Amino acid sequence: MIIVEKRFLNNNPFLHIVKKSGQQERLPFIIFTHGFTSAKENNLHYAYLLAEKGFRVILPEAIYHGEREQGLTERDLYGHFWEIVIKTIHELNSYKEYYVEEGLANPEKIGLAGTSMGGIVTLGALTKYKWVKAAVSLMGMPAYEEYLYWQLAQMKNLGVSLSVTDEQIQEQLSVLRQYDLNLQPNKLENRPLLFWHGKKDPIVPFELTYRFYQSVKRNYHTNPDNIHFITDEHADHKVSREGLKAMVEWFEKHLLQ
Repeated sequence: MIIVEKRFLNNNPFLHIVKKSGQQERLPFIIFTHGFTSAKENNLHYAYLLAEKGFRVILPEAIYHGEREQGLTERDLYGHFWEIVIKTIHELNSYKEYYVEEGLANPEKIGLAGTSMGGIVTLGALTKYKWVKAAVSLMGMPAYEEYLYWQLAQMKNLGVSLSVTDEQIQEQLSVLRQYDLNLQPNKLENRPLLFWHGKKDPIVPFELTYRFYQSVKRNYHTNPDNIHFITDEHADHKVSREGLKAMVEWFEKHLLQ
């Protein structure tokens, strides 16, 4: 039987998913982060399949989303995108510390994953946390600086007037560069990393992600099986069933064996 519980940490809601038989055991632990404008409940199918394999899984709620929403329109929310990403990265550590200290998460078997914004969070977290032993990015990308410039260009093309100055953009970039895995690929340290991305993705450009993969895979020459990129030639911004299964298999291979 799989148990799904709503819990709170520092007053922030999250879902906890685990096999009933292992509820009090120290288990391999995965934090799965949802996408932009989504919510924790929308990723229960990922957590369920991982829990079936023997993982303890939590689904955090990002700030301004789901139960933490503050009545912002989607357009207003977009203006907080990077604030959400950075705050979520910091909150990941609190969840990890809580479950390790409670003796419920094996500190040597901790994984991160997420879809879209959650994948972006996952890749940024790799620059900060050595405790991440394996990761999966589903439609995410690691090039924070390049993506910000892409976002600005998209808004300009749509005729959206930007209420930010060049100075504010530079201030934002100075923060983002600290979490930009593209600028510090050495932080990967050959840790297992799987990418899944649709080639027709209009939200998170496939090229930003694939170019990074191509640039770092040579660093994995001693552990080539620790990095892999799955391209879906026909997908846009939606993870396929194959992507879901690949994520589960990746964590099975790198955190259970």
